[in-house]
Amino acid sequence: MGFYFNNLKLYRKKLGMTQEQAAERLGVSRQALAKWERGESLPDIENVIALADLYEVSIDSLARNLAELSDNPKDKKYMFGITRVNDKGQITLPKKCREVFGIKSGDAILLLGDEEKGIALLKVSEFADKH
Repeated sequence: MGFYFNNLKLYRKKLGMTQEQAAERLGVSRQALAKWERGESLPDIENVIALADLYEVSIDSLARNLAELSDNPKDKKYMFGITRVNDKGQITLPKKCREVFGIKSGDAILLLGDEEKGIALLKVSEFADKH
């Protein structure tokens, strides 16, 4: 099993941090952080823990290849990738996401939000069938 820290930049950017800001909070040089993000070197275990704490994610999500998470959903949790919001506030759900959850054109989707936990989508027909 290899370790892939190819998502460090993704998590840093998600928090709106520069390499300089993240490195300062971690107590490492910007160059060290840049090498970790490029995969030129690996952080030691203490820095892995610090990165997970800083980015508010699990160590597992830092160390695993994002592609493996989406292609091998042992725990039925997926990472479908990144999508962008267009100027009308719309998003396109990735094809794999639509396939896994059986979402087709015209399906009704309930949009839920929690300012601390984020946004969730729920196919309304499945929700209505279970309750």
